[in-house]
Amino acid sequence: MNLEFKDRTVLVTGAAHGFGRAIAGAFGTRGANVFVCDVVQAELAQTVDIVGDHCLGSVVDVTDRSAVRAWVQEAVDRTGRLDVLVNNAGGVLGQVGQPLEEVASEEWQSIVAVNQTAAFWTAQAAAPWMKKAGSGRIINISSGAGLGVSKTGIQAYASAKAGQIGLTRQLAHELGPFGITVNNIAPGFVLSNPTTERQWAAYGSEGQDRLLEGIALKRLGTPADIAHAVLFLASDQAGWISGVVLPVDGGK
Repeated sequence: MNLEFKDRTVLVTGAAHGFGRAIAGAFGTRGANVFVCDVVQAELAQTVDIVGDHCLGSVVDVTDRSAVRAWVQEAVDRTGRLDVLVNNAGGVLGQVGQPLEEVASEEWQSIVAVNQTAAFWTAQAAAPWMKKAGSGRIINISSGAGLGVSKTGIQAYASAKAGQIGLTRQLAHELGPFGITVNNIAPGFVLSNPTTERQWAAYGSEGQDRLLEGIALKRLGTPADIAHAVLFLASDQAGWISGVVLPVDGGK
């Protein structure tokens, strides 16, 4: 299967490292005009350098609706189109698991904002342009935590990722009549950023062995594994796939 995206406009949030960087690079090598954003400026600049000349980076807080709208508008102004939106921004924001009764309001709200609400803001900004074109791909990156229980123990993270999956299904039905597909990828455990690396180290050798034993393929995933799944869902070959959640987790 030859997946090419020549001259298509692709937006990727949370692209400073890990999944976002791999996804941006995968589209970039296949001819797309890639627009990436993150709040971490230095690492985002590295992503732009890696992806190449057809990549433009912007420092954007995806929880800021106005900033998101401006970012999407810039991409359309520069290229005249918007083909693919990948909502990858998220994470635990440095938080650790703690008992329910000890979770502060701002801790809950901040994780929900970046993992769920941000996907709504970006889809809301992108939808008019995709509707006008009569086509488009929206791909949300959730987590195995959204399908089950979070290994982090962070209640807001599991809830927000599950909510993002619900949003995916709802938008698939709303936007489907306009030729727009909306899908979700639920990654398993991947060493993709400092947070997951710390989590992996904290398991110790025995915990690491137990985690690998529960994976059918007996290995951790890589950012490239996630990027390849995104490419497929963004491709013409996936034109009749919408509203699905694709676990990319090595088999459970």
